[in-house]
Amino acid sequence: MNQRIKRAFLDTEDGQILYHIGGEGEPILLLHMTPRSSDEFRELMPILAPKKLVIAMDLMGLGDSDKPPRVYSVADYAKSAIALLDELGIKKTSILGSLTGGYIAGEVAAAYPERVEKLILCNVYGFDEEEKDKIFKSYSQGYQIKEDGSHLMERWLARVSYAGTGELNHRCVLDDLKAFNSPVYPGVAVANYCLSAQERFRLIKCPTLILSGEKALEPLEKAGLAKAENQLWLQEAISDSQSVELEGGTLWMINQMPEEILKVLTDFLEKQ
Repeated sequence: MNQRIKRAFLDTEDGQILYHIGGEGEPILLLHMTPRSSDEFRELMPILAPKKLVIAMDLMGLGDSDKPPRVYSVADYAKSAIALLDELGIKKTSILGSLTGGYIAGEVAAAYPERVEKLILCNVYGFDEEEKDKIFKSYSQGYQIKEDGSHLMERWLARVSYAGTGELNHRCVLDDLKAFNSPVYPGVAVANYCLSAQERFRLIKCPTLILSGEKALEPLEKAGLAKAENQLWLQEAISDSQSVELEGGTLWMINQMPEEILKVLTDFLEKQ
């Protein structure tokens, strides 16, 4: 049975963070990709909540959280995740991070190992120096409003081959629009962090699931932002890890394949 998920805000010195929470049992924190929001977990949270206490936060600068007063680092985002756990009285949790959220989840596990039970890194891809520079430039400039409204169509078409022409793409565009006219802060944070990620992730000691979609790398490859040959770094960096690839999975598979994601998560989280 689906569980009701509630909205709340965490007050921090840098602004408010929106989060969703529901369910009962052992906690799991969900961290979304860029430029999405906790809406990435809309389908998953109600079906995971009967088994777990689920928490999903909007990263600052995206969704309905405030924009940070400065360019945040991945370490800053990790601290904000810890601040939310402290507010909720959660001493230790599992964390699922999707792409951007995966980098932040990995930094939480590296910097605060006593706070992380298990780690799930979903579609977390590596980038080289050239790709890092492209990501930094794109997200530093951010999305700009155009007088003829063509920016709306640009965002609709950006992922239509994978997210489709229906409600999911509409929800993605709404998330895009909330990030307009400012840097896309979490994307900038990952650009500044990604080249050091392998070294940082070597500090991760908790059991880790590396979860990927069969088709998830395609849009990044087509945009010249990632290469298939650079994607063994997670397995090399994290000693206690296992990998699962979902057939047909895309970057948006958490929305598109929630039942399949639920099964993989349940198998991993309940394994002793």
